[in-house]
Amino acid sequence: MSPTPQNTPKVHGPRRSHRATDAELRDVTELKGDGRRVLVTGASGMLGEAVARLLRDRGWTVRLMQRSPAALAEEQGYEQFLGSVDRPEHVERALERVDDVVHLAAKVSFAGDWDQFLRTNVTGTRVLLESARLAGVENVVFVSSPSVAHSGSSIQGDGAEPADPYAARGNYARSKAAAELLALEADSPKFKVTAVRPHIVWGPGDTQLVERIVDRAARGRMPVLDDGAALIDTTYIDNAAEAIVRALERIEVSHGEAFVVTNGQPRPVGEFIAMMCQACNVAPPTRKVPSGVVKVAGKVIEKIWAIKPGQDEPPMTEFLAEQLSTAHWFDQKRTRQVLGWEPSVTVEQGMENLKAHYTQNPLPVVAEVREKRMEKARRSVS
Repeated sequence: MSPTPQNTPKVHGPRRSHRATDAELRDVTELKGDGRRVLVTGASGMLGEAVARLLRDRGWTVRLMQRSPAALAEEQGYEQFLGSVDRPEHVERALERVDDVVHLAAKVSFAGDWDQFLRTNVTGTRVLLESARLAGVENVVFVSSPSVAHSGSSIQGDGAEPADPYAARGNYARSKAAAELLALEADSPKFKVTAVRPHIVWGPGDTQLVERIVDRAARGRMPVLDDGAALIDTTYIDNAAEAIVRALERIEVSHGEAFVVTNGQPRPVGEFIAMMCQACNVAPPTRKVPSGVVKVAGKVIEKIWAIKPGQDEPPMTEFLAEQLSTAHWFDQKRTRQVLGWEPSVTVEQGMENLKAHYTQNPLPVVAEVREKRMEKARRSVS
């Protein structure tokens, strides 16, 4: 029988739970990249590329691994191996002469069969961990998500609560929760593993969040749930990449723990979406819809998508409706203390960067909507 979220083999928490003491945090020997090789999986994505660039700048020899060629590999200073993380023979080859691993490769989607998430996110992580340990890798940073500990209710000032694949919402979150538990369970003094959970990562050129939201808003398909007042934390791309690299540099104290990473600047979700739309020269959404109605609609759409999937993400899912209507902001004290990290780019500065990028590189939908308005105006005159 094909595994499902309900009958996935049970995974446990860390066998040797490590939590750095205040004394350890006062005397940290940070890892340096000089003379070390790091494998970055999933480097074709926005966050993976940013992490790989930063690691190279910090002195590491960077090897990329993903299923298809990464644009980054065309630049000097990178090695590339093509393959899938769930294939042991691919992973073993990519791990030759590697000291450290940053694992970002994952199936990220609001929809899809459980088997797809299980294969990439759970099996892939297990294969990578086992192969890395046998290959003599010393340190692993597993890039996770705060959704692994989100059961649907509001999160207000919590830290990194334990991952729970049985309470997490949606196949992506369930599979990442199971994978994070596997990762932290593998942690040991000679094979150090930490988990970093960046929350809602965004930035210029972001096709997963920014451009989808703006496109839907421009076409009138992006509702404001309730009053758009739920407070949410987000993470600008530069800050997320820096935190992940800091987790590796400070693996001596970060191993054995999970850390939620955000800008630490909660905003009402409606305000945040409006800021993003305005930065991309699109009018923000104003149509308000009760979240309960949208959650029900999301469930229906998920069922339809399972039978007849579209080319892109579904326009709404129950999980997405929850994310847009419930508070989720986090206590960053432990994260910043252990990682020795502070965000370098504020939300406001990030929005300025968005505006500069999309002024130079306008989204196709902006021109499309402008043309429709002009055509409508011409017809009204004639």
